[in-house]
Amino acid sequence: MPAYSFEALDADGKTRKGVMEADTVKAARSALRAQALVPMEVTPVSADRDSPNAENKSFFAKRVFSKTGMAVWTRQLAGLVSSGLPLERALTALSDEAEEETQRNLVAALRSEVNGGTPFAKALAQHPREFSEIYCAVIGAGEQSGGLGLVLDRLADDLEEQQALKAKLIGAALYPAIVTLVAIVIVVFLVSYVVPQVAGVFAGSKRSLPFLTTVMLEISAIVRNWGWYILGMVVASAVAVQYALRAESVRQKFDAAWLTLPLVGRLARGYNAARFASTLAMLAGAGVPILKALQAAAETLNNRAMRADALDALVLVREGAPLASALSQKKRFPGLLPMFARLGEQTGQLPVMLQRAATQLGSEVQRRAMQLATLLEPLLIVAMGLVVMLIVLAVLMPIIQLNQWVK
Repeated sequence: MPAYSFEALDADGKTRKGVMEADTVKAARSALRAQALVPMEVTPVSADRDSPNAENKSFFAKRVFSKTGMAVWTRQLAGLVSSGLPLERALTALSDEAEEETQRNLVAALRSEVNGGTPFAKALAQHPREFSEIYCAVIGAGEQSGGLGLVLDRLADDLEEQQALKAKLIGAALYPAIVTLVAIVIVVFLVSYVVPQVAGVFAGSKRSLPFLTTVMLEISAIVRNWGWYILGMVVASAVAVQYALRAESVRQKFDAAWLTLPLVGRLARGYNAARFASTLAMLAGAGVPILKALQAAAETLNNRAMRADALDALVLVREGAPLASALSQKKRFPGLLPMFARLGEQTGQLPVMLQRAATQLGSEVQRRAMQLATLLEPLLIVAMGLVVMLIVLAVLMPIIQLNQWVK
């Protein structure tokens, strides 16, 4: 039965909004009048905003669920279903408790599809902007196995772990980024304003300025005269690089080169491998066939080079090779992943071993990120101090020289 959002007036003239189910718009209006409400607006809750073409219609439209909100909503749904509540009633409860109208409309649309006999996974798939293919695949596997509550719990765990790992990485990089930005602003201000003002006092002197002051004045002139052009060239270069990276071949080469960098490359390998292993463990544990699980897990990899390796491993597994053997032939994946995959295949506990590999890889990424941030913080402060010291010396050296002339 379709769902309709309505706005109506009650007997006191107050506006009431909500979502209801009815066969047609006319039936929805009749139901509102039967409740002593005057319908002002009744519109169907559709999935048009989540269709593939919706992105072109509203490019800057906000998602109904944020990453954190999706994890919380999945956890709430898992709790309701695991407690024995039918899926329809669980969705009804979540729709009634939704704080935002967009969330209420989305859950009402899902409930309407489920009431009409549509499988929950298929109802979710009608909203691709909110629910990924992996999310729908895991839900579908849970429905087929009869363990939807358990699968929802695993899905919520995975979403929370991904958010926690991402938050820690962002937190580790935030302080160095702020220090770098502040340092750039201070240096540009000193070079473009302070240095010319102080050095201008000695412009009329017939004696030559110190070498450091002369160099700093040249840099200052370049910043003042060509600063905006340089900034424009940097922005244009960044845009050109982003445009070039849209080509799959260029993006794959760039990502492959990124993995070879001394510090960040290793972090990228660990982060992508942890996400791949976690997704594969969740799908395999939910009963998704290994080939389909590998295909879905490969699509979660942000690094195109590692994604290509995962798809190559998929081909090898399809041809009959064990998963561990297929992964071990791809050197971009850390050796820990094929080792745990081999143990899982030997013991018959592949999902458990893959999850352990994901946990270990995630912990290693966090540890290395914190070490890198701890190392960068003093280095950035020292570098900023050295630059400021050079600028101060460039300003003070003519003053010291002038005192010597006076004496």
